[in-house]
Amino acid sequence: MVGGGNLIRGAEAAEAWLSRPTADAMGMMGTVMNALVLEAALEKAGAPARAMSALSMPQVCETYERQRALRHLEENRVVVFAGGTGNPFFTTDTTAVLRAAEMGCDALLKATNVDGVYTADPKLDPQATRFDRLSPEEALRRELKVMDATAFALARENRMPIIVFSIREPGAIAAVLAGKGRATFVG
Repeated sequence: MVGGGNLIRGAEAAEAWLSRPTADAMGMMGTVMNALVLEAALEKAGAPARAMSALSMPQVCETYERQRALRHLEENRVVVFAGGTGNPFFTTDTTAVLRAAEMGCDALLKATNVDGVYTADPKLDPQATRFDRLSPEEALRRELKVMDATAFALARENRMPIIVFSIREPGAIAAVLAGKGRATFVG
């Protein structure tokens, strides 16, 4: 599941001047654009990929259907999810957990701008400390902002571990998949 916050963040835009449903729709469309870029990059690197959107855009990419996504995975294609749930008021974090549960994934990898979950935003608070491990309950209780409460609750309900790491570290995805690298395990 790719994000689209580089274009517009629904809640922030809604506070300023747009209705939340309109801002969220714009963010969902941004995720589709990002998914197309990622799909093309994966294909260029030799990895078959398919972008699938919860927003129906058949001229642009496939519309998300669970069975079709599972078939793509069975055929060794990378599936890039976009368009969120297709509904306003749901974040890409919640959608990522939802899609991971639907696909029967063993874990959710959350690539972000920092190398794990911290007690506070490490960019704003130099005293912030990183967690190596954390339970979803503790993340919710401490109101840690790495994911929204709905995403944490859905992950907990589905016993879906979340591994939070920095996408900016070269080789970070391979390191996390190998059980190495700097990350926070939530589960």
